Amino acid sequence: MDRLVKPDVKELSLSFTRSGRCSATFRLTNLMHTMSVAVSLSTTNPSLFSFAHPFSVIPPLSTSSFTLLLSQQSDHPPLSTPLDTILVKSSMLPTGKAHPDDLRRLFSKPGPHVFKDATIPISFVGPDVVEFLLTPSHKALEISFLLSKAISFCDEFQLVSLLKSAASRGNAYFVSALIDAGADVSSRDPDGVSAMSVAVKSGDIDIVELLIDAGYVLDNMLDRFLHDAAEMDRVELMEVLCLGYLDMDVNATDLDGRTALHIAAIRGHVEAVRFLVSVGCDPEVVDSNGWTALHCAASEGHVEAVELLLNCSTYAKYAVTKEGKTAFALAVDKGYVGLYDILHLGDVLHRAARIDDIHGMKSCIAEGGKVNGRDQNGWTPLHRAAFKGRIESVKLLLSHGAQVDVVDDAGYTPLHRAVEAGHVQVALYLVARGARANMKGLIGVVPLHLDSFKNHPSLVTPLCQEKERA
Repeated sequence: MDRLVKPDVKELSLSFTRSGRCSATFRLTNLMHTMSVAVSLSTTNPSLFSFAHPFSVIPPLSTSSFTLLLSQQSDHPPLSTPLDTILVKSSMLPTGKAHPDDLRRLFSKPGPHVFKDATIPISFVGPDVVEFLLTPSHKALEISFLLSKAISFCDEFQLVSLLKSAASRGNAYFVSALIDAGADVSSRDPDGVSAMSVAVKSGDIDIVELLIDAGYVLDNMLDRFLHDAAEMDRVELMEVLCLGYLDMDVNATDLDGRTALHIAAIRGHVEAVRFLVSVGCDPEVVDSNGWTALHCAASEGHVEAVELLLNCSTYAKYAVTKEGKTAFALAVDKGYVGLYDILHLGDVLHRAARIDDIHGMKSCIAEGGKVNGRDQNGWTPLHRAAFKGRIESVKLLLSHGAQVDVVDDAGYTPLHRAVEAGHVQVALYLVARGARANMKGLIGVVPLHLDSFKNHPSLVTPLCQEKERA
């Protein structure tokens, strides 16, 4: 016979908690049919573990329970690799009875009468152990060795809580292990917070992708992941979310009625604004105060964001808040002079050039209107004045630095537009001020040949003369 007793466990698991004393119970069975057995229990770390009764007597074929105690209270589990172990020794006891001192003397002397019946590893398990393993003080090999044991003793609620903790710490290995252990990736706490919302706010794309692959169920009524990503200007994160959830409502609003586009505009995150518009965010949506994304960008003085929003919105420039203010008015309130032209003065200058309002043009330029500012078609005020034949407006604009050979989106210069509309005086003046009659446009527009203005024969001779002089 190689042993006298048999333990009921191969490994003893202690459920560690920071708030109370830790203990675990196991049982030993006497394998002898006719004789009692004396038992000695010890550990490889006696300063850390203890038994209430380290020596005991088990009657024939009987079973006794023993409790291992963690002697020292601690805020963290005293993990070790290799694991601490319980050493189980036994000896036959013909008398069936013995005083503890006699038992101590019996096991103090080595010899063939003492059997080394079992070595039982001691593991610490439970959520507090997993939380401790999440700290960066452990090596990967130690974690992989200890983690699965600790997780296996966690209930469903604990797994979900740990999943959020792992996501907030950016630990993809733990997230994967917890998912494999059965953590519900779509579970939320009473405040509606899920592991996915934690991962998104942490900006961890790897964990976000893990949760998507694990089947996280998006709730368009609760989840505002694009808002969080827009706040951080994380375009690559928004791309992952939009690809992972094709049914995501990109125009979903928060408690203030703001879309993700509002958030990006407030922060001036140009790339985020560009991406959100590309996936369908509506720049005309207003929040609970009647603000569009353009209002938000203008109020914060974000020039690039304003320019981008203007290019993708038809009406936002003219929208008014509940207080009756346009984006231009908000910019004026904050003194953002660099926004005056693109939000308002540019329109005023173009309009004044079209109707030859010289006083209005002078006033607009004095307030900061840009003489080379473009409209949605790439026209400058000089294009507009030339096309309308407004010679005085043309002269005023050129005197204030208007570019004479600037081309619009169709590749036409102001001279092209003047010739197109048959305005001889304007065309001649532009040529006199340096406009090139053979100017090519940006997108393949041919030079001003005679057939370009064949419907206006009165221009042919003078322009040819100007071309020869040029």
